[in-house]
Formats: sequence, C-alpha cells, structure tokens
Amino acid sequence: MNVQHEVQLLVEEIQRLGSANADGKISVKFGVLFRDDRCANLFEAMVGTLKAAKRKKIISFQGELLLQGVHDDVDVVLLQV
Repeated sequence: MNVQHEVQLLVEEIQRLGSANADGKISVKFGVLFRDDRCANLFEAMVGTLKAAKRKKIISFQGELLLQGVHDDVDVVLLQV
C-alpha cells in the first residue's frame, strides 16, 4: 500500500471515529484510533501514517511521535479532507 492511499484511509477513519471540536474540525483521541479494530487491521504502521499525514499538513497533533498508553489522550485533528 502506498503512503498517499494510507493517509486517505486515515482521513476516513478519523471522520468515522471523531467528532467536531470547538473549532468545528474533526478530532479523535489517539487511543481511540489505536484501539479500534478496523484501524488495527488497516494500518500496519499507524504511527508512520500519522507522521506522514502530519508532514503533509492533513492532520495535527501535539508532539513529534504518539505512543500507545502514553499519548492515548492526545487529540488528532483533521485539518483538511
């Protein structure tokens, strides 16, 4: 699977699992994404896909890297569809 395709799948999953935040942008907690069965089956390297999407300014999250457990409450915000 190519990176662009995985990023598009990530956008779809954030839309499915997230909800509008105070700014009207769709947001989901990293822990929700990471523990979701469908996401677990879709993404071999979710952290890598998140980093690629952040580099392309499609999503935003606090920090450089998200790790299960430690960053479960970090918001992943969809900047563009």
